[in-house]
Amino acid sequence: MHMKTLRAAALIAASAAPIAHAQLLEYPEGAETPRSMTPAEEAYTKLFPIRATQARGGAPSGLVRTPGEYEPAEGIIMAWEGSSSWLSILAQMTREITTTGDAKAFIFVDSASERTTASNQIAAQGADMSRVQFEIQRTDTIWARDYGPRYIFLGSQPDGTGGVRAMVDHTYNRPRPNDNGLPSYWASVRNEPYFLIPLVHGGGNYHLETGRPDGVGHATRLIANENPGLTESEIIQFWQGYQNLNTTLYEPYPTFVDSTQHIDMWMIMLADDKVMISEWVNEPTASWAITSDNAAADFAARGFQVYRVPAVRSGGTHYTFTNAVICNDLVLVPRYTNPTASQFNDDALAVWQAAYPDKTIVQINCQALVTSAGVMHCIVKHVPAPATGEAPGVYMTSQNDAPTIDPGDLIETTWLFDSPEGVTTADLLLSTDGGATFPTVLSSGFDASPGTYYWTAPDVGTSDARLRLVIRDADGNESFDDSDVSFTITGTSCIADLTGDGTLDFFDVSAFLNAYTAMEPLADLTGDGVYDFFDVSTFLNAFNAGCP
Repeated sequence: MHMKTLRAAALIAASAAPIAHAQLLEYPEGAETPRSMTPAEEAYTKLFPIRATQARGGAPSGLVRTPGEYEPAEGIIMAWEGSSSWLSILAQMTREITTTGDAKAFIFVDSASERTTASNQIAAQGADMSRVQFEIQRTDTIWARDYGPRYIFLGSQPDGTGGVRAMVDHTYNRPRPNDNGLPSYWASVRNEPYFLIPLVHGGGNYHLETGRPDGVGHATRLIANENPGLTESEIIQFWQGYQNLNTTLYEPYPTFVDSTQHIDMWMIMLADDKVMISEWVNEPTASWAITSDNAAADFAARGFQVYRVPAVRSGGTHYTFTNAVICNDLVLVPRYTNPTASQFNDDALAVWQAAYPDKTIVQINCQALVTSAGVMHCIVKHVPAPATGEAPGVYMTSQNDAPTIDPGDLIETTWLFDSPEGVTTADLLLSTDGGATFPTVLSSGFDASPGTYYWTAPDVGTSDARLRLVIRDADGNESFDDSDVSFTITGTSCIADLTGDGTLDFFDVSAFLNAYTAMEPLADLTGDGVYDFFDVSTFLNAFNAGCP
């Protein structure tokens, strides 16, 4: 049997001897490691509590938007772990994701040999193998929802559109080092910005509604228990700072009902105004049933369309139908063979079909998985589609702090881009009227791929300068991003004072009109060699602004 880490501290609780940090827990290949902590992990974390890793680089700057799972997806992250019955579920899901779901499957495997095995099993299920991307990177468990990255769009526009994809990671609330390291590895593979929020967390304890541009998050108070050094308001503020989400906290289900206490076991967001919440049909007066009922009432009061789907308990297992995977026009919904739960398979399917009449709802038998405290939502992480569609996304990361620069200064402009096909050329344009127009071409056709460019500040004398970066790919698709705030270029002259007498009056207007009609350099205020509307606009803006 292959062991993925060093030897086990198997019976920590029974041992009176101190446990060294080198004695790591083990995660045997093929084992059905549950979503909840194992007894060995619980004992280990009592001796070595999990603490949040220090935030890396601080919170993102600029406007951030966190996409919902119901938005367009590029693909789904999964880890090839667990028993043969678990792997069969993964293979079936991959088939649906790569065909009906019109998305990629990013599957993490431990080795080249495991990649071959996984590829054969997935192909046998009928998946579109051109959309399956294997990554050889060791993981400990199947529960990618809890340790995988949370995607954000960095540098969105004020209306919530645009931006480039980036990742927000957290410290996994399980002592599983290979799992915890997956997001930083994935960020390096994708060359996407990576931020580490200083919270101990499991990603399944979070759902969100997108909103424009701000969103709303939902989690249980398990998060407070996992971060005892922080108040609830401090935790909420971290999510606000890193993900631009104002989070509502709910009472978690008791651990004897759901050992994970994660919100994705009883709630799922369907749209910005639709939600599905469990209804405890056999235990309607239980405290956890009331928690769900109250949440449903709160959503309804906010104008949401609320769908209720059955939930039951049997033999110590929480059977949920909200723990589903939305992937473009596909929804994967669990079904069960347990007699108590299976009688609601058809009811659950009907609710999902009513909620999503235009999507294809596919049920997959998850009986083998649910007894380990999770279902399909727990074993996936969404990778959103680029915010700009076919065009490359771009986010200018400089000149966003209202700098003051002088004519002749050599200025560095930096940016991030998001383009699966790569980028080719870029143009840099200057506005002197706060972004209303961009008549001045500072440079055009330069290489966009380095993400940095140096330019010389012109003598334009404005306190309302902004930059626009236009970026293209090989197919000619293009998009742009503007600097967030106006900045100052001091200038050595007043460009509207064409007579040079220090005052702006009729004689300056006459001088401009005469030079413009004669197409003389004096009227080429944009410096582009062309006499057009932009020169007129530049003169009028400068004339109205007055001389310093």
